[in-house]
Amino acid sequence: MLNVFKNKFSQIHKQSKEAKELLRFIGPGILVTVGFIDPGNWAANLAAGADYGYALLWVVTLSTLMLILLQHNVAHLGIVTGECLSEAATRFLPKRISRPILVTAIMAAQATALAEILGAAIALNMLFGIPIMAGAVITAVVCTLMLWTNSYSRLETWIAGFVSVIAMSYLFEISMVHVDWPQAVVSWTVPNIPAGSMLVVMSILGAVIMPHNLFLHSEIIQSRHWNLEDKALMEKQLRFEFVDTLFSMSIGWAINSAMILLAAATFFVHGVSVSELQQAQELLVPLLGENAAHIFAIALLFAGIASTTTAGMAGVTIFSGMFGESYDMKDIHSRVGLLLTFVPAVIVLYFINDPFWGLIVSQMLLSVQLPLTVFMQIWLTSSPKVMGTYANKPFTKGLLYAVGFIVTALNLYLLYVSLQ
Repeated sequence: MLNVFKNKFSQIHKQSKEAKELLRFIGPGILVTVGFIDPGNWAANLAAGADYGYALLWVVTLSTLMLILLQHNVAHLGIVTGECLSEAATRFLPKRISRPILVTAIMAAQATALAEILGAAIALNMLFGIPIMAGAVITAVVCTLMLWTNSYSRLETWIAGFVSVIAMSYLFEISMVHVDWPQAVVSWTVPNIPAGSMLVVMSILGAVIMPHNLFLHSEIIQSRHWNLEDKALMEKQLRFEFVDTLFSMSIGWAINSAMILLAAATFFVHGVSVSELQQAQELLVPLLGENAAHIFAIALLFAGIASTTTAGMAGVTIFSGMFGESYDMKDIHSRVGLLLTFVPAVIVLYFINDPFWGLIVSQMLLSVQLPLTVFMQIWLTSSPKVMGTYANKPFTKGLLYAVGFIVTALNLYLLYVSLQ
């Protein structure tokens, strides 16, 4: 009897120890999650809920599933090789192929930073009446200082806090409205494309999978200092990474869903269409009151700052990787990479009179670059030369290519529509 008790206690202790160890590995996925709850996603989700009610919730589910597959795949690259996507491309691809892709990836990071900085600047304008350009400079400076700390653990803590504020803000606002939960459950799982909604469907899908996040995840996953020699430990780390990715992407799914739920329960039921973030905040005042409008702006501010920070990290990762180096703000290449990401974004914002048009232009640039990054990633993770025994199996490779072609088609279609 005593031996049974000892064995049971030993088993519980072992499980508890592994659970605590797992918690220490939660974090990289949270940083990536910020990229698909950014101001661009806000605009797409609010438009979806305001114009089509709960009908397009399934798009959030589908896009999140595709995102999990791609992010999980690129995180494996970081774990197995000990290199980020940019470093691996520099090492394993001819320069005539890798350099053009990586240069366009830096441009994509700049375009992403432009959209994120703009979102935070809009929030500062909502809250304090700060002019958009001044708000953009403030955002860029604050995020630069955050990155200059050169501490992954500190950044993870800050951004996890930002994500918590965003999530709690939407929980509070949803508690103030009547949500048709049975209809929402059906809409999360059953595809439905209402007449005239195709462009919004494309916008939601296109805004979730972004090139800078693929580079970012493969870099920050290494902050856990993987042991590449111990196969048993490697297997455990691969499992932990999947849990981290699944957990973090699920949070992103919940927040994106909450945006649509709020818009459906607030704007759609009153027949109000929403096309801009400032308009959404203004319309919340008569419907839910001043507090709800302020909370909306505060959540947008945290989303803008957090996503600007991760866009800067991605720019640093891509530029440093071109020199075969990892993210390290003590290194000159990392510092130049950060300046190359933020400074052009702020300068371009100075010449943009219409913020909404600025967001459209930034998304167009991402649409052009994304296919290059996705297919480069799939080639690298499918290569035994790069991944060894951890190279993509035929089924996984087929699934990844299918997702790659779908994402490419959607983004190119968005680009075509934007140019009309």
